[in-house]
Amino acid sequence: MSWHFTTDPDTFRTAARALLAAEPARNTAVLTMMDTAELLGWWTGPDGTVTGVLAASPPTVLTFGAMPVEAAAALALPDGTAPATLRGETAAVEAYVRADGRSWETVMGIRLFRLGELTPRDPAPAGRSRTATTADLPLLGDWAADFAAVHRYEPRDDYTDFLTERMTEGRLHVWETPEGDPAAMAAVSRTIEGQARVHLVYTAPAERGRGYAAGITTTATRAALGSGAEQVLLFTDLANPTSNALYRRLGYRPVADHLGVRFTAGT
Repeated sequence: MSWHFTTDPDTFRTAARALLAAEPARNTAVLTMMDTAELLGWWTGPDGTVTGVLAASPPTVLTFGAMPVEAAAALALPDGTAPATLRGETAAVEAYVRADGRSWETVMGIRLFRLGELTPRDPAPAGRSRTATTADLPLLGDWAADFAAVHRYEPRDDYTDFLTERMTEGRLHVWETPEGDPAAMAAVSRTIEGQARVHLVYTAPAERGRGYAAGITTTATRAALGSGAEQVLLFTDLANPTSNALYRRLGYRPVADHLGVRFTAGT
């Protein structure tokens, strides 16, 4: 049983293809990172079967895909690199931090949901959805920064490139009020291994409580289904009962709880 590492996405795909295809939901974060990750890894069991994967970008920002707890506990990154942050399924993250021995703090507790049958809000919220345009980018950049701060993600200096990539591919959506003002946004990942993930769901503070989150999530979900996704996924903040209840009403069902941690100074 051992870990193997590469910086080449094609090498990783070849090695981990069976696991990625069998568990696309549990590996959603790794699947969407693998073409840009700076480090990729896979764990082989006693019979040589790959049963765990990870991705890191940069190498100190580590994301677990599906993996057994023994793989997490045995993980040692190449060249003695120690992660500064880690996220993944709760049991695997807890196994790693116990074995690692450094002090750490919880950054986030999140839940992975998978769409069952889409059940749009009835009646639909006022207004309409549309794809984002270049003119939206300054406002959506502010929203993305606030989204990252609220959810304790690592902030970016500038969200323009991040949003532009999604906009130019038609994967960034905006909900407008009846007066035509942007009120909410949501994005969809590319469809990989039959899965796509709705993310960056955000409603402007002054517009909350009007159903716009339900409207834009429905729009993004339909876009994911339209792209050919067999599984549509999203993550929610466990500390936010409102969003967890909303996604259940829209037809999403829980898959697994995830934990995000940050390692702190000392042991």
